[in-house]
Amino acid sequence: MKLHELLTTLNATLLTPEADMDIEVHTACGSDMMSDVLAYVKDQAVLLTGLNNPQVVRTADMMDMHCVVFVRGKQPDEQILKLADMRGIAVLTTDLPMFTACGLLYDAGLRGGTHHE
Repeated sequence: MKLHELLTTLNATLLTPEADMDIEVHTACGSDMMSDVLAYVKDQAVLLTGLNNPQVVRTADMMDMHCVVFVRGKQPDEQILKLADMRGIAVLTTDLPMFTACGLLYDAGLRGGTHHE
C-alpha cells in the first residue's frame, strides 16, 4: 500500500503536503504509549496514535517510520508538523477511533510485527 492510499482507506487528511505519498508501506502499529512503541515494535512504517505531542514524531523518526496517523480527530500543532516535515514523515489525521483505523488498514493488507512475533 502506498501512503496516498491511507488517505482514502482512513478518510484522512494530509497535514504535511510536502511529504512523499508514493512511499510503499507494508506494516503499521497503533499505540498511545511511545515507550511501548520503542520497546516492542519493529519494522513498522505507519504509527497510529491519539497521543498529540512532539514525542510521537521523535519516536517515529527513531524507529524509521514513514507516517504518523492521528486518530479520533486529533489535530497536531504547528511544532509537531514542522518537526515531521523536517524528518520527512507524513502526518495524517482521521476522525476514526484507533481500533477502527487499525482494522481498516489490516483489511487493506497492512500487518503488524513486534519483537515477540
